[in-house]
Amino acid sequence: MVDTSVARKKMVDQQIAARGVRSPLVLEAMQAVPREAFLPAALREFAYEDTPLPIDANQTISQPYIVAYMVEALNLRGGEHVLEIGAGSGYAAAVLSEIAADVYTVETIGQLAEKAAETLADQGYDNVHVLHGDGTLGWKDHAPYDAIVVAAGGPDVPPSLKEQLKVGGRLVIPVGSDPRTQELVRVTRISEDEYKSEDLADVRFVPLVGRAGWTPEEGLAEGELRPPKKSATPDDDLIKAIETACEPFDSLDEADLSPLLSRIGDARIVLIGEATHGTSEFYRMRDRVTRELIGKKDFTFVAIEGDWPDAARIDQYVRHAETPPSEWTAFARFPTWMWRNEEVQAFVEWLHHRNAGLADNEKAAFYGLDLYSLYNSIQSVVSYLATVDAEAAQIARQRYGCLTPWQGDPATYGRATLFGRYKSCEKEVVRMLKDLLHKQEHYVVHDGARFLDAVQNARLVANAEEYYRTMYYGSRSSWNLRDSHMFETLKALLDFHGPESKAVVWAHNSHVGNAEATEMAARGELNIGQLCRKEFGAASYLIGFGTDQGTVAAATDWDGPMEIKTVRPARADSYERLCAQSTHRNFLLPLSAASSAGVREGLSRPRLERAIGVIYRPETELASHYFQSVLPDQFDEYIWFDETRAVTPLDAKKMSGMPDTYPFGL
Repeated sequence: MVDTSVARKKMVDQQIAARGVRSPLVLEAMQAVPREAFLPAALREFAYEDTPLPIDANQTISQPYIVAYMVEALNLRGGEHVLEIGAGSGYAAAVLSEIAADVYTVETIGQLAEKAAETLADQGYDNVHVLHGDGTLGWKDHAPYDAIVVAAGGPDVPPSLKEQLKVGGRLVIPVGSDPRTQELVRVTRISEDEYKSEDLADVRFVPLVGRAGWTPEEGLAEGELRPPKKSATPDDDLIKAIETACEPFDSLDEADLSPLLSRIGDARIVLIGEATHGTSEFYRMRDRVTRELIGKKDFTFVAIEGDWPDAARIDQYVRHAETPPSEWTAFARFPTWMWRNEEVQAFVEWLHHRNAGLADNEKAAFYGLDLYSLYNSIQSVVSYLATVDAEAAQIARQRYGCLTPWQGDPATYGRATLFGRYKSCEKEVVRMLKDLLHKQEHYVVHDGARFLDAVQNARLVANAEEYYRTMYYGSRSSWNLRDSHMFETLKALLDFHGPESKAVVWAHNSHVGNAEATEMAARGELNIGQLCRKEFGAASYLIGFGTDQGTVAAATDWDGPMEIKTVRPARADSYERLCAQSTHRNFLLPLSAASSAGVREGLSRPRLERAIGVIYRPETELASHYFQSVLPDQFDEYIWFDETRAVTPLDAKKMSGMPDTYPFGL
């Protein structure tokens, strides 16, 4: 067999260690096991790709990172007695056997159990024992176990598996009420009758079929991620209803937006989404709608899914503020193309010219809602205090010094605090925010807008500290913190601009659409659209976007280079496919208007919806990019483009000659 050790090392370094797996035992085990030995011959050349791959019996071998992540979550120290549920190809069992003394693995599918046992024996893993049986019942003959790992998602944690844990033992299992999506959970046995549970991450596994899991019928319908047959072919009547209810247009620039503005009415907040973070048509239509809202309905500001300090550079430019040249580049952090593109630049230039000559209170502003800019926000707070309160500035430097070692990689700070290798900075950053708010009356005399900026940056630091500290406990808590922060920032801006102020929000569909109408709700996740709906009711208007195919700007991995990727045609069981089968290539579809009652009813059965963020992996599109939703409850309006193209990133050569005060300058 070809030597693949170099490819394995690259996989471990770039796909696993780079994503935060730190256990030397796990990294060494992943380096030691030849993944290709557990794959069908035709797929062995893809063994070290960053993706799950198909094996026999319509099952998959997990993505290497997921295997490493789950094994690390077991907190193995070497020499343990481990149970695995779901042997599959035997790959994960082989990884476990490099650390544990004995591994017992149970596989429901006889064909897989036989093949896994044969492969493990051929590879010399004589400390792995394979059983063909109901994995939900465990393997009682060899209990109790130091650790149990389950490679399939169940509706609950099977009691039999908990009972087979030693006191102090750990059980890692995907759990969820929907067979399509789960939360990875770690259960620790505290005593004979007491267990502690922790949420680790959102995952998608095949269903755990058995007496204490899903029934075979449920597993077949959802576990193989195939919809029921009746939803495979969209209803012709529903497609006709869409054609009747929609407002088609041939050209984006010529689309009549007057009916949309009428439907928006007196809404105070209009949230405009995007189905990807890199599609030109979504950005340009959002630009058009926003210009209409500012010009015809006197909207006060735009707030984007971007970092506050970076957006502040844009705001200073569009409102013609007198500011010194900046020492850093706006939106230079990955993914740069999301905001540094020609589509956004066109809107910024329009807003700059539109605001010229207007009184300050008539100029439309531009803000950022997100919380990733830890370092720049710290610098902004300290710089502000240095001009109004030198003593407070010194205190800020001392308090924020706790976070200084991690300014280049704040995610590492979260991991260090989680494992007790570094103290939490929570008290220091919260005290700094409280001190600023306590002195509001004194500071605001100098400049109310600058005080708002300082307070928001201090709030961002406090929330970002908690975000990075909680991101390792589970994606639900960190996601909810992030969207709650964006909502708090939005409300603070509305309060600052007064009771007559109105906001346009630019963010991804997954943030803008009401989370209660999607599978996010089952995971306990919320978003800014849901929070706006709850707080402002009909005074909020939610707009989503969709496309069938084309190109998109996205990366394959986090912090990877931007690529122009081909968007696959939508799945047959998705909302996108319904729209694609319409006779109209582009249209606006009202979902909340009284005239749309018929189409609303037809679209109210849950279907799949596609979401492409800064990462796009077409080869695993179903697992990576589709989720279940009820479109009419998610959005008030849906804007459809049959075919789309990628955004155009700003040309660095063109930017090099711009003045230092230009927000997109280098």
